[in-house]
Amino acid sequence: MRRSKPTITWSTFVHAFQGLKTAFSEQFNFKIHFLFAFFALLASWFFSLGAPKFLFILLAIFLVFITELFNSSIEYLSDAVTKEFHPLIKKAKDVAAGAVLLSACLAVIIGLVIFLPYLKGLL
Repeated sequence: MRRSKPTITWSTFVHAFQGLKTAFSEQFNFKIHFLFAFFALLASWFFSLGAPKFLFILLAIFLVFITELFNSSIEYLSDAVTKEFHPLIKKAKDVAAGAVLLSACLAVIIGLVIFLPYLKGLL
C-alpha cells in the first residue's frame, strides 16, 4: 500500500500560531520568559554580539520557549483528563516543570557567560 505524502497547508501554520497566541495570553510564565528574552535580545544588540554568541542566546531563548510550550501542553492535557488530584498527573506536571526549570537555568548560565565580560567592561 502506498503512503500519501504529508501535506503542509496554511491551516497547519494557523494552528501553530494559535498555540503560541494561547500560550502567551494564558500562561503567565510564558510572558515572563518573553520579557527576559526581550532583554537578552536588547543586550545582544547593545553589545553588538557576534554571530556565534548571538546564536547561543537564540538557542537558549528558543529552548526555554519550547520547554514551556511542552509544559503547558502537558498541563492542558492533564486538566482535560481530570481536575481531581491524581498522583501520576502530579508527577507528569512536576517533571514537565522541571524541564522548564533546567532550560531556564541553562539560559541564565549562557547569559552570564556571554554578558558578564561586557558588563564588567561597563563598570
